[in-house]
Parts: sequence; C-alpha cells; structure tokens
Amino acid sequence: MTLFREINSLLFALFLLVMTSLVYFQFTQTRDFMSQQMQSDLNNTITSLGLMLQPQIETGDVATAETLVNVIFEGGFYRKVTLKWLVDGKEQVWENPVVIKGVPQWFINLDLFETQKKESLITSGWMQLATLEVEGHPALGYQELWRVMNDTVMILSFLFILSIIVLRFKLNRILKPLHNVAIHAKNISQRKFDQDIELPKTTELKDVVGAINLMSGQLKQIFSTLDDEVNDLKEDKLIDQVSQLPNRQYLSAQINNWLNEPGFGGLILAKFDWLDDIHSKYGYQGRDEIIKVVSKRMQAELPDIAESVIARIANTEFAFLITKAEKSTIKVYLQTLIRLINQEITKAGCSPNTRFALGVSQRIENMNSADLLSQSDNALQQAQRDNKVSHWIDADQPQKYSREQWRSKLVDSINNNHFIFQWQPILSTRTKKVIQREIYCRLNIDEQIVTASEFMPFIELLSLGSQLDRCLLQSIEQQNILAQSSEGVAINLTHDTLQDPQFIQWLTQYLKQSIYADRILFEIPESAAISSLNQCYQLAEIIKAAGAKIGIDQCGRQIGSLEYLQKLRPNYIKLDLSFAYYEKLNQNKELCRALVNVAKGLGIAVIITGIEDQEQLAAFNSLKAEGYQGYISPVEDVDINHS
Repeated sequence: MTLFREINSLLFALFLLVMTSLVYFQFTQTRDFMSQQMQSDLNNTITSLGLMLQPQIETGDVATAETLVNVIFEGGFYRKVTLKWLVDGKEQVWENPVVIKGVPQWFINLDLFETQKKESLITSGWMQLATLEVEGHPALGYQELWRVMNDTVMILSFLFILSIIVLRFKLNRILKPLHNVAIHAKNISQRKFDQDIELPKTTELKDVVGAINLMSGQLKQIFSTLDDEVNDLKEDKLIDQVSQLPNRQYLSAQINNWLNEPGFGGLILAKFDWLDDIHSKYGYQGRDEIIKVVSKRMQAELPDIAESVIARIANTEFAFLITKAEKSTIKVYLQTLIRLINQEITKAGCSPNTRFALGVSQRIENMNSADLLSQSDNALQQAQRDNKVSHWIDADQPQKYSREQWRSKLVDSINNNHFIFQWQPILSTRTKKVIQREIYCRLNIDEQIVTASEFMPFIELLSLGSQLDRCLLQSIEQQNILAQSSEGVAINLTHDTLQDPQFIQWLTQYLKQSIYADRILFEIPESAAISSLNQCYQLAEIIKAAGAKIGIDQCGRQIGSLEYLQKLRPNYIKLDLSFAYYEKLNQNKELCRALVNVAKGLGIAVIITGIEDQEQLAAFNSLKAEGYQGYISPVEDVDINHS
C-alpha cells in the first residue's frame, strides 16, 4: 500500500471514529433529554388533570369529567388515560393507537423509549374518590429524536465528505514531493538523471528532496566523468593532437575491421612534402596551423562525397580509407582531394600540383590489411617516381554482375525468401554456456550460394536494406527459427532500415503478431546510433515495449561521446572488433576498460567480439564481461523447422 493510502486510511478511520462518537453522544443525549421531557410533561399533566377532576368527581358530574379528560387526551400527547371511580368501581379508558408520522417504522421498532406511566389518587379530604392513570405517547420523542439525528447525520456527513476532499487535496500536495522522490529514485536506479526536484516547503521533506537531488547530481557526475574518461583516452590514444584526426593506430584497426566485414571502397595514401617547405619557412608552429586548416577542410568536404576515415599517420603523411564507394565515386573523391590540396598550397604561397603525391588502391575480394596498405604505398611511390600528383593501382577485378543485374537478382531473391541461415553462439564468460545466437544469412542467387560479404555492399549501394530486413524477419518467423533458441537470436539491422519510418510501423505490427518476440535481439551499429539517434530511440522504444531486446554493435568504433547509451538504454553492447585487434598489439587496455565501466555503470551487459582462442579470451577476463564471440565459437548451420 502506498504512503498516501496508508495516511488517507488512517485519517479516514480517525474521522469515522470521531463522527461516529459525535453521532452516538448526540443520540444518547437527545434520547435522554426527550425521556426526561416526556416524564416531566406527564407529571405536570396528571397533577393538573387530577386537580381539575376533583370537583366533578365529588359532585358525581360524569359528563364534565369526561369533557376535561377528552380535552387533554385529544392533544395526542398521551397514549392511554384510565379513570376509575372508587365509589361505584366504574372505570373509563381513553386510548390512542401508536401511530407516529414522519418516522420510519424500523426506527420505531428500535424501542428507544420505555413506556412511561403515572398514576394519581384523587381525594377529597380523607375520602378517596378515584384513581387516574396516564400513559405517555412516544410519538413526540421519536419525532424529535428522528429530526435531530437526521439533521446531525446529514450535517456531519457533509462535513465528513468535505473534510475527506480537502484532506485528499492537502495530502496530494504534501506528499507530491515524496512521489517525485520515488520516481526520481527509480530513474536513478535505471541510471536516468533528470532535472533536480523542486524543494518543498515542508522542512522534513525538504531535507529528503535535497538529499536525493544531491545524490542524483553526484551519480550523474560520476557517469559523466566515466564518459569523459573514455573520450580523453580516445583522444590520447587514437587522435593526432595537431590535426585532431585519427592516428595510425586507429586507422590500422579500422582497416582490419573493414576488411573483415562486407564492404567496398579503397585507400588513398598521401605524402605532403610541401608541409616541410612550410616548416622551413615558418617553423613548426606555422606548419601545424596549416595542418589544422587543411584537416578541417578535408573533414568538412570529403565525407559528403563518400563515407571515409581521414587519418594523419606521420608528420607529412595522411591516409583516406573510403569505406563505401564504387570506383567512380573514389575518382570524384580523389579529384576533390587534389583540388582542396592545391587551394591550400596556393594560399600558403607554394606552387600547385607540386610537392605532394597520392597513391590509390581499391579493395578486392579476400584482401587483407597488409595487401591494401602495400598496394596504396606502391601507388604512392610510383606517383613520386613519375613526378605525378596521383597514381592508381587498378586491380581490374572482374565484376560478377552489373549494378542493374545485382538489383534485379537481389530483389528477386529477397522477395522470394531465398535465405540460407547460419548462426554463431555467444557464450557466457562465467559458465561458457550459450547466452544468445547471432544470425547470419546467405542468399541463393542463380542456384549459387552468395555470402553476405559479396552481396551486402550492393544492398547498401542500392538502398535495399529495409526491404532485406523485412523479408529476413518474415523468413525467420516462417521457418520457425526463433523456437529453436530459447536464449534469443540477435539480428543486425541495416542503416537503411533505421532511416525508413515505414519499417518502424511495420515492425510494430510484426512484433505484436510474433509468438517469440521476447527472443528477438535487434542490433544497431554504433555509427547509426550516433548519426540517427532520434530514429534509433523511437525504434528502441517500440522494441522494448514488445518485450524484445536491443543491442549496440561495433561499440567503441566511432570517435565520439557515449551519451547515446544514456538515451537508448540498450540491453547489451558488443565491443568493436578493434579492441581484440588492440589486445593483440597490447594497446588501449585502459580505453577498453573505461568503455566497459561506462556500460556497466548504466546497467548494460557487455559482449566481447573477435575472440579467436582461449589465450586471447584470458586477456579479457579482468573486464568481467557477460559474454564473448568470435572464431572461438564457430558459425553453425540453422536446422530449418517449418511450423
């Protein structure tokens, strides 16, 4: 029971007790008063009537005696009058029935008044003439008692109801701060830090509210400090301090991640020897200012052409990892970069198209990071040897299908649910048991199995992500895959899906109709959570409302704040593959630990990815993560069980 109800019930009981007591005392006093009043009236009547009857009885005037009695009796205040003549034993009786108007019969049946009689002997000197007996009528007592009690109950009931209304209003106002404290405390337990509660006027409650506000502020500061610590570590370990661009270490991890996932694009290595000329003329301070200006322009203009990672990997060397672009787009990116560099060279007073070189290579199938870096470096050296601003090593990889052919075949396979599913178990670090499974899909195209690494780049290029996710979810439901894993199945959502408002409406209906909605774990990439936070929040609320769960994939990949975790409140995060890569190099343990501390501080489970063997897993033991996945737990085929 709530505090409001307890106080309300207590005061209600006290009020009821007081009201009942008042009614009882009023009732008893009124009844006693009326009894005394009727007794006194009866005494007066029998005395006066006896004195009036004495002369008539002495003379034997029966008619006059009866007239006198009738006068008294017809007033209706007496139930019975008995006159007995002692001379001849004659007895006369006047009697009224007990009929009481305006009083309920149940009230009369309570017999609240005892029968009141009074007998008197009429004498003349020493001679006894007659006996007179008068019995009072209870009508007056019942009528008066009923009127008084009816008025009393009505007035007290009105006051009682009015008091209850006023009491509830006042209690609501008095206890509102406590209600706010309860909500605030609940939010704090869920790591939600709202604005401070307004201090109430009540002294005791003011102290409680003040303490809660203080605690909330301190906890908020702690979590903010953890977030700042992650940002500081990222800037210290992964950011070049002059250009504020990612450094070589971050670039290496991102290349490794990119090549381990479906994608297409290329890498440009750049050497800006003209910066050495600036250094010779103006010193390192002048060179650093130029680097800052150039870096800001590159960050502002180049990502609009294609999604990319721009890094400074040495004093005069830069790298541009273009993660989502076809060859034609890479050419536009390269031309824009050359134009931008020439503009800054000219502003610095140097000759354009001199003292810089760019080496370009394009990603091909089964390429590793060493191959990609080697190709770009060879292209850079070739440009320098030929005294050109750029050189492109064209792998000339044959395309399986044209863009339109890919569109036609992908749409056909997706719409006809030509999915072949596999999943990878995610194991508990404590018990080694499966805690969830991440599902992967392949497509059957032209009677050939096409892996995600081959078709996903074209899904993104052709904006088919939303359509793929819809059909994939429907196929999972139709093939009854969720029934096979009580631990839950993780499904990755594409960027296109998160940008599609119609998908959110469709997903709401899908989850309502799904029998196993509570077993679905939707995973959102961190890049989408940062760039489309509002859409992700809307999607997360729908998912949670249906009983499903939400996770953040590639957590820690982006250089930026983790504030999105505060708003989205995912059930779990999956650390980016780069942390496993850093662990191999024995780097960035502090950053990984800080990120895990932020997640745990918000009550979010942590899953480590990219684990290859027991030795690597042991290196992460100190983080106390909830689960892990990687080559250590290989991908398995899903047994199709049609419902």
